Amino acid sequence: FVLLLIFGYTFYEFQRVAFGPKISITSPQNGALISTSEVEIIGVAQNIKEISLDDRKIFIDEQGNFKEKVLLSYGYNALVLKASDKFGQKIEKILEVIYK
Repeated sequence: FVLLLIFGYTFYEFQRVAFGPKISITSPQNGALISTSEVEIIGVAQNIKEISLDDRKIFIDEQGNFKEKVLLSYGYNALVLKASDKFGQKIEKILEVIYK
């Protein structure tokens, strides 16, 4: 039983190293037309140590959920989410929205 437990934990940690950090944005959709100047970016991050939105640190809850309000400028906006894990692996996602 102990060996099975050790093997399971090792596999779990290896999976985190192998797949690295992940970011999933649930709202708004990429390419969305937004009618207000303020938008709330909602999503989930997995296997991360820290995360930022346009180089400003944001916080996640215990399940990896995040919500962050952003002011848009008129026209095209590219919002950059960056995350890294405890092993130094990094990921970057660009959310493009249009404020009309």
